[in-house]
Amino acid sequence: MAWLLLFAAGIAEIVMAMSLKSAQGWTRLGPSIVGLGAALASVVLLTFAVTRLPVTTAYAVWTGFGAIGVSLIGIALYGESAHPVRLACLAAIFAGMIGLHLIDAKA
Repeated sequence: MAWLLLFAAGIAEIVMAMSLKSAQGWTRLGPSIVGLGAALASVVLLTFAVTRLPVTTAYAVWTGFGAIGVSLIGIALYGESAHPVRLACLAAIFAGMIGLHLIDAKA
């Protein structure tokens, strides 16, 4: 259940980042409100997840999931760079997240 909460927190983190991009520096009310709401939801879900997961693992996975998700959406929707080195770095983040999950599963 804690991993599901952490996954939901990561989704909310992605929604927050993408909404704040659309908010254009707080000049658009709707995306600004969505961004703030998603940020609050993300932190609340993370808080519940860390009651059952090590905070170091939960935080690293939460930020990694958000970074990967936002990067992939940026590539797909905004034409941001899909340079192979960039994709390799995202893969390294993902590998680290999997490694943390596997280590905690053994503990």
